[in-house]
Amino acid sequence: MNHQLTKNILITGGSGLLGRRLTQALLALGHTVSHLSRSPGKDIYVKTFLWDVRKGQIDTHCIDGVDTIIHLAGAGIADKRWTEKRKREIIESRTKSISLIYGLMKEKAHKVHTVISASGINYYGSNRGNELLTETTTPHHDFIGNCCIEWEKAVDEGKQFDIRILKFRTGVVLTKDGGALPKLAMPVKLAVGSPLGTGQQWVPWIHHQDTIDMYLYGLNNNQLSGVYNMCAPLPVTNRQLTQAVAKQLRRPLWAPHVPAFLIKLLFGEMAGLVLGSTKASAQKIEATGFKFKYPDIASALKEIYG
Repeated sequence: MNHQLTKNILITGGSGLLGRRLTQALLALGHTVSHLSRSPGKDIYVKTFLWDVRKGQIDTHCIDGVDTIIHLAGAGIADKRWTEKRKREIIESRTKSISLIYGLMKEKAHKVHTVISASGINYYGSNRGNELLTETTTPHHDFIGNCCIEWEKAVDEGKQFDIRILKFRTGVVLTKDGGALPKLAMPVKLAVGSPLGTGQQWVPWIHHQDTIDMYLYGLNNNQLSGVYNMCAPLPVTNRQLTQAVAKQLRRPLWAPHVPAFLIKLLFGEMAGLVLGSTKASAQKIEATGFKFKYPDIASALKEIYG
């Protein structure tokens, strides 16, 4: 690989599911990768710098020689019930974290020219029915929509340094290793799978490999900036997704739907995440020349469970 093309990349949230995969992909391409983490890392090829976002502490050497920052840090949206304390944690883990880095960039000389950040497809809120959501669609001011607005605003503070800023509004990343798919597939495997609520709600899904590929694409395309939806070009409803999983796993589907009231009882305010409808468009990223490896749900599930 041409040495000039290798980059020195700092990743926040590098120990998460996506962060680990992306780190491996970047290392394989010859890039230098370091992480910002709360605890020392185990990967001998990755230098880990420590930070404590809550206390506002950060190793000042973390940006030395770095030209690109990939911001993936953030407390899991669906990991715990949304108490007021948890809601604050969800927002601040995304906003205060990048602010800490920008604070450092103000204080010392640096070579950072690009920040690529995750954002959430829930920017549009968790229930937009059948409306096709593009990057210019207005955000929705429920908790999760506001979280994404704050997140993007914090990332955009980097404009003061005259750097390239790219944000990916990430949908439901499908992988066997975690996230939504194993939760959805479990009842299907036990032959009691069924659509949730009406089953008509749109799921803005994306195959985990396309997620990695989009980050690499963003890294290599200096003209790419602003915001892009990170979801497959062929969205499916919850019912279609459940049926596709059942077909791939060769399991029957249980007839009745899981009633919405039961989901609300189990998930509380988070129920919106599974009952809400988000039909997001991938047209903007496709128009730049990005090619999805798994544009449809059948090919995506076949690769995942194949």
